[in-house]
Amino acid sequence: QAQLVESGGGLVHTGGSLRLSCTASMFAVDNYSIGWFRQAPGKEREGVFCINNQDGNTYYADSVKGRFTISRGNTKNTIFLQMNNLKSEDTAVYYCTTDPFCRVLKDHWNAGYLENWGQGTQVTVSS
Repeated sequence: QAQLVESGGGLVHTGGSLRLSCTASMFAVDNYSIGWFRQAPGKEREGVFCINNQDGNTYYADSVKGRFTISRGNTKNTIFLQMNNLKSEDTAVYYCTTDPFCRVLKDHWNAGYLENWGQGTQVTVSS
């Protein structure tokens, strides 16, 4: 079954960096718009960053502007989320999934419309 698996989370101090990986099995991520999302305890899942496979445009949440970037790996099955200058409010479980046309961030759709969520990877930022 085609799926995406997140990895790379961990515990870091405020101001630190992490790089998360989103690895696909059985399909090439280049063929899809891939979004990163996060969910903190007691909060709704929110979009963080997205790359549109058709035009290469990227979309991101205001809260991560200038700190997070998204990129494709050298192979065709990995998307990275580079997170710099991490803050305590970035603490959450991070997920990746396909988001056609990056609707969550581009058109303000609710992330609940998406399916095929993986296990996610925990990011904890301590002061």
